[in-house]
Parts: sequence; structure tokens; C-alpha cells
Amino acid sequence: MNLFETIKAAVPVRQAAEHYGLKVNRNGMACCPFHNDRHPSLKLNEEYFFCFGCGAAGDVVDFAAKLFDLGSLQAAQRLAADFGIFTGPGRAVPAPHKPKRPHIRQFREDEMFCFRVLTDYLHLLEDWKVRYAPKTPDDALDNRFVEACQMLDRIEYLTDILTVGDLEERVAVVEELMKDSTVAFLHDYTTRKREEDVR
Repeated sequence: MNLFETIKAAVPVRQAAEHYGLKVNRNGMACCPFHNDRHPSLKLNEEYFFCFGCGAAGDVVDFAAKLFDLGSLQAAQRLAADFGIFTGPGRAVPAPHKPKRPHIRQFREDEMFCFRVLTDYLHLLEDWKVRYAPKTPDDALDNRFVEACQMLDRIEYLTDILTVGDLEERVAVVEELMKDSTVAFLHDYTTRKREEDVR
């Protein structure tokens, strides 16, 4: 492995950000140091960072380079020094062990599918809550309006986790949805209900 690969494999972006003084909340969000940020808009996880405010993005080397106004090589060397990663010739790198994730591609595909199904269902519920709301206090409640009232908060919560949750939270949600084909059922259900609405 070259220096850049070694650093990226050894130092998660979130860990580097915390090491350099950023306060990261449990959702992996922090106030962005690259613009005047009052509310956390910087998303950090193991492999990359992204700011929803200023658009700054990249891996751990990019983060250090931008933070300290360094070139990529100097940033990688600074990270190696700060995290005790020896990169001299002929020596093994005592990098912290990072578990391999052979199923990461499958997880990403499952996560994208879950997110798409949840957002489709969320939009259906939002539509139902408005379209089938009772017009007067005496009107009987439509089942679709009731379902929207009962399910909206839960579906919004799951969608939020897949948007800004940390890896462990996202994995838990995806596993829950993939278990017993829950997400496949929800996909078919949403498609069927949309078609019924059109008819």
C-alpha cells in the first residue's frame, strides 16, 4: 500500500475530525470548519466527509489538506505523524486494524433500494394526509388518512437515519427492512396503492 492508501485504511474521517477538535454529534454531523457554520451541516463517516452548506467533500487526506491548507502529500504525512503511523521503507505499518467489509457493495445496493422504497411510501403518505383529510368534524375518517397519521413519523425517522445516520444505525435499519422481505412488501404495497389512487 502507498502512503495515501495506508492513511485512508487506518484513519476514519470522523476520528480525524474529532482529533483535530471538531465536536461530532451521534449522527456524525458537525459544524463545518470550512465556512461560517452555526448549525451542523458537515456529515462525517469512516470514509468521507460532505458539507451540505458549502459543498466541501473528500476523504481523510482531503479533510486534513483543507483544514491545514496543505498539499495532499503534506496532509498525508501530517496524519501519519499525528496518528503514529510509521511509513518508512522496509517497515510494516502498525495501522489500527480496520475490519474488512466484503459485503459493502451489496449493503450500498440494499441501502439505496430501502431509501427509494421508504421515500416513495413517505410521499404517498404525505399525499394521503392532505387528500383524504376529513373536511368537517363529522366526516368518517378515511383509512388512508388514518394510515398516514399513524405511519408518517416512523417512515420519516427511518428515512432520516438512512440520510444522516452513522454506519451502524444505517446497517441496523437496512437489516430490519430486508428481514422477512419487509421492504419488498412495502415496495409492492406502495406501487399497488398508487395505481388504485390513479384509478
